[in-house]
Amino acid sequence: MSSTLKTSFLRRLFGRGDGFVERRRKPRQPAPEGTRALIIDDSTTVVAVLGKMLRQNGYLTTSAGDAETGIELARKETPDVIFLDIVLPGMNGFAALRALKRDPETRDIKVIMMSGNLQATEKYYAQRIGADDFLKKPFPRAELFSKLERLLDASRVPRPSGEDGGDTPEIVDNSD
Repeated sequence: MSSTLKTSFLRRLFGRGDGFVERRRKPRQPAPEGTRALIIDDSTTVVAVLGKMLRQNGYLTTSAGDAETGIELARKETPDVIFLDIVLPGMNGFAALRALKRDPETRDIKVIMMSGNLQATEKYYAQRIGADDFLKKPFPRAELFSKLERLLDASRVPRPSGEDGGDTPEIVDNSD
């Protein structure tokens, strides 16, 4: 097949001739200036990839490799949302979540728990102790921003509990 035929075929298959293919169903809404996210995960890969996705959408990110450092950063910087892994060195994510939700300085920060091992007991326990949502790693960009849009209002400010449809977080099982 000649080069021009390949190019023509690809243009018809993927649309626009400039090589750009739009995969989003709706336009990405950038975060207002100054919206902060804290990533607490011991995996440098997760921190790098999640951080990049958030920064590309206008979030300011900080990270911690363990729960104790993450809790200190949350108190000091008061992020708008925290992404918290369950399996961490030292204090685990459940204990960190409990500490964050008991502290008057951090209790209103939205927390999305993350785990590569999605067990019903993990989701249930995270929900019972105050997680606002749950992400199973690896997660697609669309799922990440869908959860953020649900937790944050139009100005990307965390919604007070009860304004997003109820007092308990919605946990969706995407294991199918």
